[in-house]
Parts: sequence; structure tokens; C-alpha cells
Amino acid sequence: MKLHRAFRFLAFALLLLIIPAALSSPSSAQVFVSVRFGPPALPIYAQPICPGPGYFWTPGYWAWSDEAGYFWVPGTWVIAPIGMLWTPGYWGWGGGFYAWHPGYWGPHVGFYGGINYGFGYGGFGFFGGEWRGGAFFYNTAVVRVDTVHVTNIYVNRSVVVNNESHVAFNGGEGGVAAHATPAEEAAAREPHQAALSTQTQHEHAASQNRALFASENHGAPAVAATARPGEFSGHGVVAAKAGAEYHAPAMSPKEARAPAAGPNRPLTPASNSGKNKMDSAQTNPMYQDKAASEPKSTPRSESHSESAPKSKPAKQGKAPKHQNPPREEKREKGR
Repeated sequence: MKLHRAFRFLAFALLLLIIPAALSSPSSAQVFVSVRFGPPALPIYAQPICPGPGYFWTPGYWAWSDEAGYFWVPGTWVIAPIGMLWTPGYWGWGGGFYAWHPGYWGPHVGFYGGINYGFGYGGFGFFGGEWRGGAFFYNTAVVRVDTVHVTNIYVNRSVVVNNESHVAFNGGEGGVAAHATPAEEAAAREPHQAALSTQTQHEHAASQNRALFASENHGAPAVAATARPGEFSGHGVVAAKAGAEYHAPAMSPKEARAPAAGPNRPLTPASNSGKNKMDSAQTNPMYQDKAASEPKSTPRSESHSESAPKSKPAKQGKAPKHQNPPREEKREKGR
């Protein structure tokens, strides 16, 4: 009897050790994909109306396939874990490559490269809503909500600042020159969890849709955002226009693929170190491009209408030129 109780106690103790590890996503610190040229500019699109209470906006992004290259994962509304906020993933230049840093759920929004994903994600934090107890309240100055069916709303226009940046990566030539703040670094150390199964299924479905390949849509996907994950047709789907002129890469996806960082070797956005300049010079592919023209100011209903951290292109070693040129940005007001 005593042996049985001791066994149960040990099993319970082991479970307590496993749960925090399961909730903590390694994706915030690890990089699983690295590429020799950067993603296209973020497309410009309107946000679908929130389907109902409890849904949380996850912005669209360029993902990578070794067969097709960059493909667009439409922005979508998902049922959020109670009390959790989504930190989007981002592409960051470092060590001669563009590396993908996956997003995660946590109690606070961490660093997402200073990328202006729009609709509350202006490059720093999230201003599209907030948790109050077990209910999520939506800031209708930033996100689109059917106020007849969703009554947990408020209006805070002070966080809305026009921003025309469509740059899709951090660091490197033409990239967003943002660095994690102490608060964002603290958020990355908090317990958090990886993307929901609905999100991973949504990305997988996008990878199978040829119309979402950058090589096919040239930076303007016909399905830019959806009301619900995996719904790529119907009335909740919105199209996009390109955020900048698209230029095809000069190498195949297989040639562009770089070795992924292992669990103990995470890649980080580039710094201004001499080593990084040397790496950049040694690994630059031939990637022809011209500076794209500056787009006109976008309406508030379109993506990238909120502000991003004010920055200039990083001063560092030459990185491959790519589809999106450097743009002047404005910082969004903090919380």
C-alpha cells in the first residue's frame, strides 16, 4: 500500500515538471527555417470582420516551402486561449541568412521584429484589444468587429498612427532596424505555448494552395485574410494588393535554403559586428532588384495602418537586395 502511494506521488511530481515545459514554446528562442534571400513586402488588405466573441486576430505572414519558396499564410481570426496574447513570428537577418522566428501565445506580447503587421500589431506590442477577466475586449479603432453581436468593445484612437511600412523582415539592408525592449525580452522568458493546431493546419493548407505562392501571385495573394482558419473561399475572404513591386529571386527554393539552426544554435537578427559584415559578404546570393516606389498612404481599414517603431535601415554588412525597400516608419504609442 505504501509503495503504491509512493508511486502515485512520484507520478504526480513528474507531471508537475512536465506541464510547465509543455506550456513553454521553444519556438520563441529557436529558428527552424533560414533562407538566403528575404521575403516579399507584406501585402495590403482589409481585415475580415471578427466572427464573434473570443476570437483573436492573427496577422498574415510569408512562410517558406522548400518546394515553392515563399507562400502567403492569410491573416485569420482564431479562438484564443483565455488570457493569452499572440506574438507573431518574423523573419530576421543574421549570420548571412534570413531566419524565421515562430510566433507564440503568452500573457504579454513579445518581440516580433518591429514588423508592421497592422490591425493592432504596429511593430511593438498589440493595441487591438485586451483581456478583462475571462473576456476579451476589442478596440474598434483598430480592429473590425460586428458591434451588434460583439458587445465587449471600447475605442482608443490614441494608439493609431498612420504607417506605410510594408517591410516583412528585421535587420539587413532595407530591413526594420528594431531591437527587443526589456519588456519584450521579459515576455519571451514567460511561460507560453506554440501555435494552436488550427493555426498550423491553416498554414499547411496555405502551403498546398498554389495561388498563395509568391512566385504565382507576385506579392498580391488573392486570399490575403479569412474570417476563420482554413476558409480560403466564400464571403469572409479578402484579396490584397502588393505592398511593393515584386522581383523574382535569382535562385531556386532548394538553392536558397540554408541550414536550420539547432536547439542550441538559435540565429538572431543581425548586429553591426565586423563578423556579421564578413558573413554577409561571403553568403550574399546574386539577387537582382530595383528600389520599389513608395506606396501611397493606406486607409485605416487596410493592413499596416497602425504605427511601427521609428527606425532606419540597419548599418551593417551588405545583405541581399530583395522585394521590399527601406521605408520611413513611425513608432506606435506604448501601453
